Amino acid sequence: MSTEVTTTGKTPTSAPETTRGARVYRPFTDIVETPEGVNLIVEMPGVSAEDVDVTLENRVLTIRGTVKPTALENFELAHSEYGEGDFERAFTMSEDFDAGKIRAEVHNGVLNIALPRAAAAKPRKIAVKAA
Repeated sequence: MSTEVTTTGKTPTSAPETTRGARVYRPFTDIVETPEGVNLIVEMPGVSAEDVDVTLENRVLTIRGTVKPTALENFELAHSEYGEGDFERAFTMSEDFDAGKIRAEVHNGVLNIALPRAAAAKPRKIAVKAA
């Protein structure tokens, strides 16, 4: 009988836990700022609109995407470079955005989230008069 003890590494607390046992990736995100607000462009390949969850709670915008695993029938995988897994990312928002007008749509694995500024936070042009 062997007395060796095998240990596995602990999951860092910053990594989300899943009940499916799938990998969780942090999706690449571009942030575009305009006078009207901010757009988040999030890459989540393999995720359909039905599998995206966007929530806003306590000023934290959380994006989750679930990927349905691809099953290759009648094939045995010899080499893999593409890791399948779910996506998750969170952003802390300021009070400048109108939570009731946030829109999200996904097309070809790219999620676009429009975060319009609240009316009070939009830049205003102030007219200057000659004295």
